[in-house]
Amino acid sequence: MNKLKILFLCTGNSCRSQMAEGWTRTLKGERIEAFSAGVQIHGLNPHAVAVMADAGVDISGQRSKHVNEFTGKDLDVIVTVCDHARESCPYFPASCKRIHAGFADPPSLAREIAAQGGDEAAQLDCYRKVRDEIRAFVEALPDNIK
Repeated sequence: MNKLKILFLCTGNSCRSQMAEGWTRTLKGERIEAFSAGVQIHGLNPHAVAVMADAGVDISGQRSKHVNEFTGKDLDVIVTVCDHARESCPYFPASCKRIHAGFADPPSLAREIAAQGGDEAAQLDCYRKVRDEIRAFVEALPDNIK
C-alpha cells in the first residue's frame, strides 16, 4: 500500500509543523508518510520537544527544514498550519493538494502569558493546548483532507 505523503508547513518549522509531523508519524505512520518544513528556518523549539515528550512522542531527533528541500518531491498534500505559511507557500505541482489547518502560535501565546506575569508552567500550558489541538487534527487524518 502506498502511503499518503503529507508536508506540514509553518513559518519557521520550529513548533507547530514539528508537532504535526511527530503526531502523524506516531499515530498514522502505517498509512501516512509525514514531513515538516518552514518558509524560514528557526530551529527546533525546546518547549515543543518537551510537551511532545510529556505526551509520549519524541521529536528531539527531528530538525528544522526549509520548504525548498521538498522541491520536486512527490507529495500528495501540503497542510499549512499557520496563516503566514499559507500566504507564503511556494508553488507545488497541481497534483499536490493544499489545505489550511491554522493553529495558534505557542511562542506568541507564551510571551503574552509571560507579559501578564505568568510563570513557566502557565507558558508551557500554551504549548500543551496547541499540541492537543494538533493531535485531534492528526487523529482525523486522512478523512479531514478530502
